[in-house]
Amino acid sequence: MKKLTVLNFLMAAITAFLLTSCNDDRYEPVPVKLSDMSGNYKARLITSQGGKINEKIIDFVAKDTIITFKDFPMREIVKSIITDPVKADTALAHLGKIEYKLNYKSKINLDQNVIELTFEPKILAFQIPIEGVVKNAVVKLATKQKGFFVGYDWSVRFGLEAEKITVDGVELNPYQTIKYDIPVSVKY
Repeated sequence: MKKLTVLNFLMAAITAFLLTSCNDDRYEPVPVKLSDMSGNYKARLITSQGGKINEKIIDFVAKDTIITFKDFPMREIVKSIITDPVKADTALAHLGKIEYKLNYKSKINLDQNVIELTFEPKILAFQIPIEGVVKNAVVKLATKQKGFFVGYDWSVRFGLEAEKITVDGVELNPYQTIKYDIPVSVKY
């Protein structure tokens, strides 16, 4: 009986010691550097247009001052140009992968341990087959807010909008803005 009491006392003392040693542990963030932004990312993309919302996982690469999408999400853009779903799917299949490069400027905010990203979107130009005729499409992309590389979880967060689309110089009308939001991405 004495052995069991001594053993219980020792276990309680060790547990108390271990728990009190944890009380002094504090999270000390590693300060971000501009070079931390570079890398490959897997992101959750939320695309919305009007009342329609789609989610999917995409990849992008950040290097120097450019974010590169090797396969920019084109579904909503094509379906805005071609309203017939069957013809739109056919055009999407013919398009293949469209690459888009998004330029940005970065600035460190050490108070919040983030890198603030100010974007400089370019137009997205591509050729789209519409009923056997290849037409030139131009999408004007814009950013309404800054993006962030967050030092806490090493993720990039930002959004883009397709403000207007023109096909062979004619602006689509009516047209609802397409929003591309990346609320979280994981560096790998």
